[in-house]
Amino acid sequence: MQAVVLVGGLGTRLRPLTETIPKQLLPVAGVPMIERVLGQLALHGVDRAVLSMGYLPDAFVAAYPGGRIGGVSVSFAIEPVALGTAGAIRFAGHAGSIDETFLAVNGDVLTDLDVTALIDAHRSRGAEGTIHLTPVDDPTRYGVVVTDATGLVTSFVEKPEPGTSPSNNINAGTYVLEPSFLGRVPDAAMVSVEREIFPRMVHDRSLYAIVDSSYWIDAGTPQAYLRANKDILDATRTVSHPGSLIDRTLVLEGASVAASATISCSVIGRNARVGDGASIVGSVVLEGATIGDRASVTDAVIGPDAVIGADATLLDDCLIGASERVPERERRSGTARAA
Repeated sequence: MQAVVLVGGLGTRLRPLTETIPKQLLPVAGVPMIERVLGQLALHGVDRAVLSMGYLPDAFVAAYPGGRIGGVSVSFAIEPVALGTAGAIRFAGHAGSIDETFLAVNGDVLTDLDVTALIDAHRSRGAEGTIHLTPVDDPTRYGVVVTDATGLVTSFVEKPEPGTSPSNNINAGTYVLEPSFLGRVPDAAMVSVEREIFPRMVHDRSLYAIVDSSYWIDAGTPQAYLRANKDILDATRTVSHPGSLIDRTLVLEGASVAASATISCSVIGRNARVGDGASIVGSVVLEGATIGDRASVTDAVIGPDAVIGADATLLDDCLIGASERVPERERRSGTARAA
């Protein structure tokens, strides 16, 4: 089966990390996010995928010159202009010559969904589209979906205001689609699948959904990206990983950690260095970064080759960009610089 994977977003919520790295290339417990997404699809018979991209496309091509990611043969469809979610699926679908049932997924969604069951349900109902729904406590950030007893989607509400949501089941970003879907999307136009195409399919009674509460996370925010890493460290999600995982800390090849440093529930990337007396808690230190002596890093992501000065303090979802230098004794909370 073939899949379209949407990787064209700017990743604005993960800046400054994503100013130089597409978010789908950020590692989750030592493995790039895109490899985890495609590796999961490969378990369910996906052998070909088209990556629909627009932002920093050369980074993907350079990272995977052999054209294989997570055991899946991939091709790259680079949008000349931003086309929206539906436009991106159409663009990639035509680039991949898709003419049979296919999957479309968001490249920043990590899930253990039984994709095979989703495909089987789609085919058994003769649907034009079938979407994965997952229940959440707060649906206001997502597209909320209401179905009848047969799974037919009866309404689709994108990002409802607090207190107005008709359901807690949200669009989880994995779709099974028929080629006819591509014909619904205008050529070379910015079109939203959630706001424009899916509501038309609801009107035509051709859109179904399956509620599944398997592991699922949209890793596009600092909190969620850190959570995706922690979920592997504490075995909330059981997946493979490189390196040595001991006491909820993953240390990757070539990393150097001073004996007097303290590390808890964190990832220390390849060839990273952690200095004397440093403290790292609930954080991700990416490849080649340096954490200075006595620095304190809590709930933060340190970009590749960044240098954190001695006695600096980083906390509360702080993101440090690639090769950035944080001066000695500086304190940062979130992405804002503090005195």
